[in-house]
Amino acid sequence: MCRLFAITSKEPLSPMVAVQALDVMREGHDGSGVGLFLRDLGGPFEDIKDAPILSGIFSDKGLKRLDTYMMDIGFMTKYKLSIKVPKKPPAGIPRRDVYLVRAYEYPEDWDDMPTAEKYEQLVSIRLELRRMGLEKDDMKVFSFWPDVIMIKEIGDPWKVAQHLKLDRKELRARVIMAQGRQNTNYDINLYACHPFFLQGYSTMTNGENTAFVPIKEYLMGRNVKGYIGYQSDSEVFTHILHYTQHVLGLDIENYKHVITPLQDADLVKHPNGDFLRHLKNSCRRLIIDGPNCVIGCLPDHSLFMVQDRKKLRPGVVGGKPGIYAFSSEICGLDAAIAERDKSKDFQPMHLDTVIVGPDRQEVKVCCQTEALPHQLSA
Repeated sequence: MCRLFAITSKEPLSPMVAVQALDVMREGHDGSGVGLFLRDLGGPFEDIKDAPILSGIFSDKGLKRLDTYMMDIGFMTKYKLSIKVPKKPPAGIPRRDVYLVRAYEYPEDWDDMPTAEKYEQLVSIRLELRRMGLEKDDMKVFSFWPDVIMIKEIGDPWKVAQHLKLDRKELRARVIMAQGRQNTNYDINLYACHPFFLQGYSTMTNGENTAFVPIKEYLMGRNVKGYIGYQSDSEVFTHILHYTQHVLGLDIENYKHVITPLQDADLVKHPNGDFLRHLKNSCRRLIIDGPNCVIGCLPDHSLFMVQDRKKLRPGVVGGKPGIYAFSSEICGLDAAIAERDKSKDFQPMHLDTVIVGPDRQEVKVCCQTEALPHQLSA
């Protein structure tokens, strides 16, 4: 099993808070890798929220290719954080040239472009850079999006964090998601490392999705930019979330009804039964098979957690107004927010969606048997 940890805070935090939580849960991951997602950034990124930020790993030659490509399409550097590391990394961590976090100015001819079109273009650029990197194995691009930083690496999470000196003032965020990997592949591919991200939506998963192939085929058939890759069976959770909200225009409460719909007998007595039956039939090929615990972040900075019907992967939510955390184990929650009312910790069951909104004031629990917050019709 992997171990997951996410935290949302009124004040920007160091990613070391999340890494430390993973470290106390180390019996649940094998130290084969770590992935970090930072959002609602502080530090030097606080005042450039609209600037797209490129995150990835580059060789020296790959960095030159990146610079040429970005200049050719009109993107100029606004701020950059280049993490240079010792040429001899700790045991288990690959040798890299540069870990890059770079914010860009939009091209001048994008000034009048609608935001939705800008965001589509950002996805296209990220995918092209990823393709270029795979071609020569000289760049790995994890995200290209405003107010988002992603860091991924092979190795023990604590050792990686120390190697990259992640406790630096430039890397502060109000939303942090972190995964400590349990390698289930023969070869470790960083594109298979959680969290995954697409157009403001991010998820990470502890579990296995044996319905991966039909889900992947369905998504790839939707002709939606960004539904590619799938080096991990868990990447589909991000894309289903994106599809549910971005394409279908539904709320987060409906995400659970898509991936784990109610039984037909329960739909008969549900207040929104007609709509949910239609949704179940329309999205039948997106039903997951687990066990899976999924933690995710929405474009508005809300965090959520859901379980599938098997409920065999641990998950707990707790905290206090201003700061809440989602963790695979209570010890991870204790490491991050020791001073809290532990009697209010909540472990979601298979019908629950747990949400902490962008105001970070309370934990909201939605049960699938309850009426949807907005009346819907079939």
